[in-house]
Amino acid sequence: MTATVRLDNNLEEKLNNLAKSLDKKKSDVIRDAIEFYATNVEKNRRSRMLNAISKTKDVDKELISDFEEVIGDAI
Repeated sequence: MTATVRLDNNLEEKLNNLAKSLDKKKSDVIRDAIEFYATNVEKNRRSRMLNAISKTKDVDKELISDFEEVIGDAI
């Protein structure tokens, strides 16, 4: 697949410098950047989900504890 990307002068310069310093083609640098970005987006999403699950478990533990106290007081 061929994709066309418009870059401002600043990004074009960064791309050129990266390609030269890494001794890679610009297209290779762009592919690597997309792969890196996609991986980090997925890691971030997974981390946020695990954090939300952890918070939910903590709240559930508190609710169960409160419920058990109320039941214990009523008995």
